[in-house]
Amino acid sequence: MALSNLRRLTTQTKSHLSSLSYLTQSPISRLTSTQKVSDRIVRLSAIDFEGKKHDVLGLTGQTLLRALVNTGLIDPDSHRLEEIDACSAHCEINIAQEWLDKLPPRTYDEEYVLKHNSRLRVLNKHSRLGCQVLLNHDLQGMVVALPEPKPWDTS
Repeated sequence: MALSNLRRLTTQTKSHLSSLSYLTQSPISRLTSTQKVSDRIVRLSAIDFEGKKHDVLGLTGQTLLRALVNTGLIDPDSHRLEEIDACSAHCEINIAQEWLDKLPPRTYDEEYVLKHNSRLRVLNKHSRLGCQVLLNHDLQGMVVALPEPKPWDTS
């Protein structure tokens, strides 16, 4: 009896440890041999508040905000990446209509944050939270407009 319990416990522990090792791996190391990083690249264009166009590279499954931060167009310290519960709409981004139609509709939480942030103005239908837009190959070539930096973002 004790031996069978020990075997069962050992099997459970091995399975638990293997699942933990999966969680601690980076997303790129979890790619299978058939998935190359180059196959996951999504190329975008971002227009800053001065009208200058920037090329942005992201990966499928990554948020738009993460791609913009990785490119250096948005300061990561002024945004809570991918945490809509703590979001204050600092990652509000405007998306061109042709691309907006390819995105899923705003979630209730995203709509709430955007409306709460737009107290003194009409909510722009092109506005999305960059932390809630997941990149995929259908968005290849997407054009987004970056928000004007807040006073605390400028040096």
